[in-house]
Parts: sequence; structure tokens; C-alpha cells
Amino acid sequence: MMSWPEPMNRWIPPPHRASKHASEPNNWDSLPQELTNLTSLLYWPPTGGDKDDFLASTSPRTSTYRLKGPAQTNYTLGSNLEAILVARDHKGRPKTHGGDLFRAQLLGQELKAGVPGEVKDLENGTYLLSFPLLWAGPAQVQVRLIHSSEVVRVLQRVWKGKRATVDFRGYFRGRDGTQETVICNVDPQSTGAQGPTCQYRDVVSGELWFCAQPSTLPCDALVGHSSGSYLKVTTRHDEELMAGSVTDQPLPSGISPILVTPAAIGNMRNMALKPVDLHVQYQAGPLMAVDTTRGTVLHWRAHSWPLRSLRTPVASLHSVARVLHGLAGGPYTVVVLGMGAHFTTFPPSIFARRLAGIREAVKALLDREPSTLVVIKLANTGYKSVYGSDWLTIQVNRFLRAAFDGLQVAFVDAWEMTSSLAVPDDIHPKRLIVRNEVELFLSFICPT
Repeated sequence: MMSWPEPMNRWIPPPHRASKHASEPNNWDSLPQELTNLTSLLYWPPTGGDKDDFLASTSPRTSTYRLKGPAQTNYTLGSNLEAILVARDHKGRPKTHGGDLFRAQLLGQELKAGVPGEVKDLENGTYLLSFPLLWAGPAQVQVRLIHSSEVVRVLQRVWKGKRATVDFRGYFRGRDGTQETVICNVDPQSTGAQGPTCQYRDVVSGELWFCAQPSTLPCDALVGHSSGSYLKVTTRHDEELMAGSVTDQPLPSGISPILVTPAAIGNMRNMALKPVDLHVQYQAGPLMAVDTTRGTVLHWRAHSWPLRSLRTPVASLHSVARVLHGLAGGPYTVVVLGMGAHFTTFPPSIFARRLAGIREAVKALLDREPSTLVVIKLANTGYKSVYGSDWLTIQVNRFLRAAFDGLQVAFVDAWEMTSSLAVPDDIHPKRLIVRNEVELFLSFICPT
């Protein structure tokens, strides 16, 4: 059974205690060692070259790839196909450094199958591509340049150097009906406040949130939350480097279709989840679905701040750690955590601190009921902008793997699943894809 029930019926303090902000030192002591060493965790090959010359940046039109060895008539099922990619600039000159973000796929159009290729950066302008041959029949290699190394340099600068690239709105309401709207964010400097700020601290996880203090209402009058604005963080040259004509573009085909033999057959069970209308704001939830045949109940809710959503009641925002602390767990409980997309607009330390609290909550859940199955869903492909690039998603997934290292958890690699499909990327995959992901996942939990 897969379920995420409401917290147990025991008293828990209000989720967000309000107070005037007083500066506190950053506490890294609770972070796993893997998350404190951000230099090692977030290593990316150096992105050298002339940062001001657009023509010296990597071009999808002149970069090339070919088979590493001689072409074969047939390839054996279960073996690997390898290729060499040479990155070139807009003048056709080979690059002498790495740091580009390429994505490779092996597609079987007849079977509607696909698998992502591993891209190994040799840090000298060449890349080794490797594809597992997992099905029989014709297959075709496709390679795309997601971002040049020059764009990666921009993303690194913004991600690590800016406090936030978005802001949020906080809605306050007094007992007499007076209303005010202010800017909120992950730290007081990002609220735009000229005076005091309101600080909100989750009593379970310790997570902090800040809003500019309203001019006439107290901090505890906060009742609503929503997305705000995207902040201007790029230069004109940055935007030229990230233009659509050179972002997420295919490389000219360099490998003829291949044939893999022999054939293999597989199948998958289906589960029929029926949604239940709870009459809530859909983006923030909570949502619910049931399968009465198998006795399965699925509960979903969004994480707390910094959630980008339409206006939603603050009382509906529950931190992940808070919900986990209210779960009894057990052999019939499966917890699925999907995190990352809403943290690409903040420096890595923000996500590291959030994950530290969630890790402790997961560890406590597994300590009190080891038979609970906890699954971490990695972030999928999606945006190609400075606010939510695939490069940022790769870093988020590194965080997720490191944060739960050493714990008895499973991973669903949504990045691999979405990067293997012959469909356009979408940060919110279409209903059919999501349904297939969930049903495949459930078919392995409840195989009969």
C-alpha cells in the first residue's frame, strides 16, 4: 500500500511561529558531511575560454560525434555502444576545455523505447558517450547541446552568488478586515524591506521564512502565500549565450541507425487510481487518490516555503519534516519525497539546510519503524533558463543522493526517465507520463 496520511492525532505546536527578525548564526553542524563539502559535491569541469566572445562559445551546429570503434552489422543485446563527441565553437574550432552540458539518447522508434546515454567529460573538449543496449531492434543515437560551458559559467555565477532569483508574496489580514501584501523570501535581505522583517520558524524542522513587516498589521496576521516575481539577474551577453537558437539544440546526426539482436519481451501490471476531489487549490493540495480493489490510498501535498504557487492558505503549508514526524510508518506505508525544482532559484546552502532537516526526519521514521519504505524521487528535466536550468537540476539531484546516503531509502530516477524520452522536456510532465511513472512504481510495490 502507498499512503501519506495526515499526522497522528496528537498535539503539535503551530507550524510557523512568528517573531521580529533577529540575526542568527548559520548552523552547519546538523548537515551530513556530504552536504558540507559543497566544493566536492558540486564539482563541474572548469569552463575556460573567452567569456566575452559569443563566437568562441560551443555551437550545436559545428560540434560532432562519431562511433568510438568501427561500425558493426549487428550489436548484441546487453552490450554497450560508445561514441566520441568533439565540442566546437561557432567558427568550427575544437574546444580545448570541457564544461558543456550535452544530453545523449538512444531511441528505438518502432518500440517507442529510449535510454539516456552517459556523457563523460574528458575536460579537453571531447566527451565519451556510452549507451546500454537494452532492447532488440533498430536504434538511433541523438545528441543535444543543452548549455554551452559559457552558459554553465553564468549559471554557476548566479546560483552561488545571488541570494535569490525570485521572490514571493505574503498576504496579511487583520481582525477588522484590513489587508496588506508584502514581499517574502528565504532571507531578510531578499524581502526588499526598508525596515524590520517578520521571521517565521517551523517548530519541528527549524526552517526559516521572512516577510517584510506590514506597516499596520502584526507578523502573526500572515494568512496567505503565493509566487511573486522573477528577478533580473542576467546581462545582455548572458542572454545572448542562452538564446533559444543555441540552447537545447540537436547536433547533426553523426551515427547511422544500428540494429540490436536478439529480441526480449517484458510486461507491466497496471493499477487504477481514482482521484478524490478535496476542493482545494490544486498546486498546493492536499490531493488524494484511491484504488479500492487493492486497498491503496495515496495522499499528496506540497512542501512548505519556498513553494511557487497560486495564492494558498499559509495553514496548508506543511514542512516535509513536520509531516514525517507525524507518521507512524510500518510495512503498509510508503513515503515518496519529490524535492528540488523549487530550490534552483536559491544558492546551494538553502537546499542543503532543508535536506539536513528532512534527512533527520527520515532517519527518525526508519528508526521507529524500519519496515517503512521511503522513496526519493529525483528531479526531472524541464526548464532551460537561469531560474531552472537542467544544469541546476543535475546539481539538485546530486544533493538528493548525498543527503540520503547511508539510509535505507530507494530512488526513482525521474531525470533518467524523462531524459530518455523522444518528447519535449516539460518541468511538469504531461498526465500520461506521470500516470505511467506512478503506476509502474506501484506495480512493483504491490505486484499481485
